[in-house]
Amino acid sequence: MSWSAALVAADSTPRPSSLDEAQKTANDAAGWLEANWSVWISNGLRIVLIITIALVLRSLVRRGITKLIARMNRTAQAVDNALGGILVNAERRRQRSEAIGSVLRSVASFLIMGTAALTVLSVLKINLAPLLASAGVAGVAIGFGARNLVTDFLSGVFMILEDQYGVGDEIDAGVATGTVVEVGLRVTKLRGANGAIWYVRNGEVKRIGNLSQGWAMAEVDVTLRYDEDLERARRVMTEVGEEMAKSAPWDEKLWEPVEVMGLDSVSLDSVVVRVQAKAAPGEAAAVARELRWRIKGALDAAGIRMGPPPAAAEGEAADATADPSAVVAPPSVLANPTSAQSLATAPIPPGATLGK
Repeated sequence: MSWSAALVAADSTPRPSSLDEAQKTANDAAGWLEANWSVWISNGLRIVLIITIALVLRSLVRRGITKLIARMNRTAQAVDNALGGILVNAERRRQRSEAIGSVLRSVASFLIMGTAALTVLSVLKINLAPLLASAGVAGVAIGFGARNLVTDFLSGVFMILEDQYGVGDEIDAGVATGTVVEVGLRVTKLRGANGAIWYVRNGEVKRIGNLSQGWAMAEVDVTLRYDEDLERARRVMTEVGEEMAKSAPWDEKLWEPVEVMGLDSVSLDSVVVRVQAKAAPGEAAAVARELRWRIKGALDAAGIRMGPPPAAAEGEAADATADPSAVVAPPSVLANPTSAQSLATAPIPPGATLGK
């Protein structure tokens, strides 16, 4: 058979029309939809149910945490009103409870919604292994890039949970010292002695010295002259402490009687007597100032001299009394006119000739 005859035979072969092809495609699509519509509806309903349950559970958990925090605040306020604000700081408890509530709400939302998202992806038949691996790598990269932020956040969480300090506490954070104004998860705000506001990152705090927990110790060092009667001075300072403990408002700030501890140091011309008292938290400086003021007035009234004697006036007078010859100048050979030194320094008279 020639090539021309073959071409003619091929052209004469019947072909399906475009209408038949469209009908076949439609039938295939309808069959595919009929076979899979139940799966789609089932998966859609499951996804809607998962999201609904997650949202409802998240709302209930957050509401429960909020009610728990509000109850804690009401309890702290009631105790504060009952005790007159001596032992409990309502603002400190409120900020601590609010910070804990914020952390708990964030963690609950992350866990609930994250679990719901993973469940939805599993319903959609999406392989979670590559996604989890990518999320792990991204988490490690973000952790390295924001390690200071993560450190600050974690340190703040543990500081709040352990109640290391709170609003109103006077603390020494190493990098700054002052009164706590605000406690956050990342930054703690302090007010210094000169009124400056210090923003201290929680991750930078390596040690905390809390001067407002339990009780504080007020210490006063009194310098007396060496020859003063120490027993008399002890009685005077003890009486000052007893009078101070009976007067307001120091009767509430002093938690124990004022004690004269004894000699703290001894020198040639003075002695140092240490006086201390246990005071309410944060009141040590005020108690020490008032105690120092009262001791100074009582010692002056009793005629007990404080401090070492003036070195210039009394030192010279004592030396002159002990050794009168100490103020006399030593003899000089120039005072004798017949000495060789005096003759050598005598001026040459006018008209005198020099001998050979």
